[in-house]
Amino acid sequence: MRMLLRVSIPVETGNAAAKAGTLGSTIERILADLKPEASYFYADDNGQRCGSIVFDLKDSSQIPAVAEPWFLAFNAKLSMRPVMNPQDLATAAPSIATAAKQYGG
Repeated sequence: MRMLLRVSIPVETGNAAAKAGTLGSTIERILADLKPEASYFYADDNGQRCGSIVFDLKDSSQIPAVAEPWFLAFNAKLSMRPVMNPQDLATAAPSIATAAKQYGG
């Protein structure tokens, strides 16, 4: 299942990793294991280092393997949610139509 992982790294932890020269290399190692479809990095509205990462979750038992590197390396906060790309949404169109007929009033 295609998932969107949002990672938020506390400023102090991110600064310490940046000063130690390990911020980029640690993120690269985590991403190499995760093999994301896409990843984007930015500062959030609270000024923390963040990433939005799209990856494939084959089984829910993989959640610790996805989350723990971020927790352990950066004391990060995470959120994960399933997402669809345009092709997935097109495939879902019949289900949306059925739900609209059954529950749309």
